[in-house]
Amino acid sequence: MIARSGFDDVLGRSFVQETDRSRGDDVSQVLDTVKAYAKQETLGPLKGVGRSIGLGLAGVICLGVGTVIMLVAVLRLLQTETSAFEGNWTFVPYVIDLVLAIIIVALALSRIKKVDLPQGESRS
Repeated sequence: MIARSGFDDVLGRSFVQETDRSRGDDVSQVLDTVKAYAKQETLGPLKGVGRSIGLGLAGVICLGVGTVIMLVAVLRLLQTETSAFEGNWTFVPYVIDLVLAIIIVALALSRIKKVDLPQGESRS
């Protein structure tokens, strides 16, 4: 603001005239900036890996169901097709099945790799 001379002289006043912007506008501008930053830093990187996550989940479900069906089949095979586990040895097929399940889980855990998410636009 330019200083004026006369009765309405700005130089002699002890208060500053308010601008057209209010505090509410400042707060809403800060909130909009924070929202835009959050979208850029969270949603941006996730858009690139959405398909990979979907295919990974589908694969995990298929492998999980297939593994459970296979373990039940092995258990039934040991119980019905072998006569070695009769009498006091009826628990042995369950132990064999449990050991097989532990081996499968250990194998699956050993194959897990860390994958870096693709970066979005460069921030330089």
